[in-house]
Amino acid sequence: MKEERSLAPWQWPEERWRKIVNRVRAGRPLRPAAWKDGARCAVALSFDSDHETNELREGGESIGRLSQGQYGNRQGVPRILEVLKKFDVKASFFVPAVTALLYPEEQRRVAAEGHEIAIHGWIHERNSDLPFEAERELQLRSADVLEKITRQRPLGIRTPSWDFSPNTLAITREMGLVYDSSLMADVDCYELVMEGKETGVVELPVEWIRDDAVYFNMNRFAALRPYTPPEGVFDIFRREFDAAYQEGGVFQLTLHPHISGYRSRIWILDELIRHIRGRKGVWFATHADVARYAKAHSAS
Repeated sequence: MKEERSLAPWQWPEERWRKIVNRVRAGRPLRPAAWKDGARCAVALSFDSDHETNELREGGESIGRLSQGQYGNRQGVPRILEVLKKFDVKASFFVPAVTALLYPEEQRRVAAEGHEIAIHGWIHERNSDLPFEAERELQLRSADVLEKITRQRPLGIRTPSWDFSPNTLAITREMGLVYDSSLMADVDCYELVMEGKETGVVELPVEWIRDDAVYFNMNRFAALRPYTPPEGVFDIFRREFDAAYQEGGVFQLTLHPHISGYRSRIWILDELIRHIRGRKGVWFATHADVARYAKAHSAS
């Protein structure tokens, strides 16, 4: 065994790489023939309220980085909620427990306005760095914190930075969560399979192409500073929706209050919802509602 661990990946025996690949796989597709009330397309908007946890999870104490996170609470979330209210759209907010403890009133407002609040780790930790017991304890504790603050037990999870460890799915299934939204094997919902066995957990897949961070985020200490004009980001998101509508599938989007909640960017969300509203047969729903409907009405 020690000798096998020292092998390069191209030297691995088939049994080894198959075991790695089969830890978590996409199972049966879960695309209904039609969505709720005969809708052609489901739209699942989501917002990751990371706030200060992006800095805290690194053990960082940068006042500047922490202030950027605070913007998410002071300006980002309120601007987003106003847009959602204007169009009467319900969405999902994935909230680290530390964010919820810092800003409990924000979470109560989000829940009171009819939006879903789901698990997004404790302090935006990287699951793949954690031993099983630590990951399990943090996931359970995070759910307890969100339930205590909002009085609603979370139904789903999005792992911080979409970092999915070999233990994440087992913990998620043990907790009885309805869905995960961290993986990228499809554009439609599907059932997660663990080591060849169905789990009953629905995956509502994400993708970096439908995430604002990759286009707008920057680190002033890094050499690479990606930036795409807001018009370009809107065009990508619009084309993703148009394709989902054409296929009769689901359009899922991930935005961050401290990134898209700026005056020169919030119009993207406003204009995108306006564009979607211009199509007939669209169902805006929380991630939990989309996942449950897909599982209950799948043609497969």
